[in-house]
Order: sequence, then structure tokens, then C-alpha cells
Amino acid sequence: MISLGKNAFGRLLIFSLIFSLVLIGAGCASGDKQQSDTGKPTLIFADAGWDSMKFHNSVAQIIVEKGYGYPTDTMIGSTPITFDGLTRGNIHIYMETWTSNIIELYKPAIESGDVIELGVNFDDNVQGLYVPTYLIKGDPERGIEPMAPDLKSIKDLPKYWELFKDPEEPTKGRIYGAIPGWEVDTILRQKIINYGLDEYYSYFSPGSDTALATSMVKAYEKGEPWLGYYWEPTWVMGLLDMTLLEDAPYSDELWNDGYKCAFPTVPCTVVVNKEVPEMAPDVVEFLKNYKTSSALTNEALAYMQGNEATPMDAALWFIKEYQDLWTKWVPEEIAAKVLESI
Repeated sequence: MISLGKNAFGRLLIFSLIFSLVLIGAGCASGDKQQSDTGKPTLIFADAGWDSMKFHNSVAQIIVEKGYGYPTDTMIGSTPITFDGLTRGNIHIYMETWTSNIIELYKPAIESGDVIELGVNFDDNVQGLYVPTYLIKGDPERGIEPMAPDLKSIKDLPKYWELFKDPEEPTKGRIYGAIPGWEVDTILRQKIINYGLDEYYSYFSPGSDTALATSMVKAYEKGEPWLGYYWEPTWVMGLLDMTLLEDAPYSDELWNDGYKCAFPTVPCTVVVNKEVPEMAPDVVEFLKNYKTSSALTNEALAYMQGNEATPMDAALWFIKEYQDLWTKWVPEEIAAKVLESI
């Protein structure tokens, strides 16, 4: 997950404002605080399109519906559009807010009080250059010997360029880069130059996130070398044993000096519209306790991928497999209701 540049962000913000009427009109339950048969309002979750958010939405919806008795719904849109809906009250709950990616929207919404931050869902997300772990440690079960046992850091890459030889430019290794148009693509290109890696490696643009993931999976299945950009949480990182190459610890000074350090982590928060504490105070108390991790989210996404499962299927799997975790988020009687319902 990467942040947007200011120009791209501005275009999306304009797009958001143009289409905000769609949010206002769609799912009228949100703005009108539609009441269920039990008299409780329907709580609307934001769905900005990515699977990890859909998974966390589904976990929370099961608990909110089965435990607390509130009906729920989701509203689909891009990140700027759904966050705009949150500030307006057309959407009530945002389960996975990548704060640094929308800081121009996030900070004013928090400061104005239109949006309330309840807690951090996870903040251990990472991104950078990865290699299959078998390159370093081998894989006896697959008969793979270590190919680069001393490879630990990005700065070790010059001596291993031949391991990652580029078939189109065999005098250099290949680094699979980020997706064109993503801000991280610009960051990586500059980072590679500033680290002097451009002398040893060509930067290969995969064209899409699907192509990038496919290149990794194909190499992994064959036990071949692969070096490239990826991020967590994702299903790929849940399924494959990959190692993130070390970099200098993040600091503002190094980052502003040509990105000469690790990528910063992004706090992914749980936030609600300002009206939710009055509408559903018990749900707010639950959401304050909602905390997972990038590793757990990887696992859930891998479950979805490996089992052709929906986000709701993965949420039910989580409810059954991780009772020790989520039952601490809610009172005992609420947990009992949820368990009885599945």
C-alpha cells in the first residue's frame, strides 16, 4: 500500500467532490439513520475496494450484527469518495484507514471533529524489496540449497546481481519494480539510483499489481531467484515465505535525502463519524478494542486466496480460529451471542 502524490491526490479529491452526491443518494439508510426492526440504526461501513478492508469490515459486521443487534451495510467507492462520505455522515465506520495516504483529508477531518479516531487496527505494515526466503536459507523439503546465504540487506545486492540476471539485459540483474503511476514507483527508481544499484540492476516495470504478483509466484513455484517490490498485508505474503531485505532504519532526515532508508510504516486506524458515539455507544467501545496485525491480515487474505473464499468466509474462519483474540474486544455476553450465531 503506497501513498498518493499531491497532484494525484488533488485529482482524486476533485473526483470525490464531483461524485459525493452519489454517496449521498446511494444507500439512503446512512444519512437518514435508517432504523431496523429492533429500533437500532443501520451502521454503514466504508468499502474502498481492497480485500483486507473487506475482511475487517466483515469481522466487525458479524460482531456488530450478531453480538450487538445492529443491522449493517457497506458503501462502495474510492478512498477519497468513501472518506468524504464518512465526514458527511453518509458512512459511519472506516475499519482500515491508511492515514498517511490521505493525510490531506484525514488530519482536517480529525481536527474538526467530523471524524473520531478510535484506535489503531494495525501499524506493522511494511513495504520494500523482497526475495524468497529459500534463496537465503534454502528449502530442504524442495531440495533447494541456499543461493545467497549472506544476503540480508539492500546494500548486499551488488555482489548478487548475477543471481537475478535480467533475461533482456544479461549484463545486469533485474529488480521488479512498483506499478507505473504509484508514487512508490518514483521513490524506488530514485532510491535505486541513490544506492548505486542502477550500475548492477535494471528496473523492470511489471505494468500491474497482478503481473507483479504473478512474476513472484511463478518464480517461487519453480524455486528460482526473484527480487522485487512488494508490500504487506497481502495474500501473496500470507501464502509465500518471503524475506524483506533490510534497510537503514527510517528517519525523516534519511527519507528526505533521497529515500536512503526503510519505508515508513503507516498507522491503519479505525475511525467513525462524529455521530456514531451517540448512535451506537456500545459499538464504539468494541471498535476501540479492535486491534489485529499485518501478519494476521496476511493470513486471512491467504485463506481467501487459497480457498476461493469471500471476505465474509474469511471473517467466519477468523471468528472460529481466533476466539482468544476477538473475545477480548467485547463483553462476555456479546461474545457468547456471536459464538451461538455461527
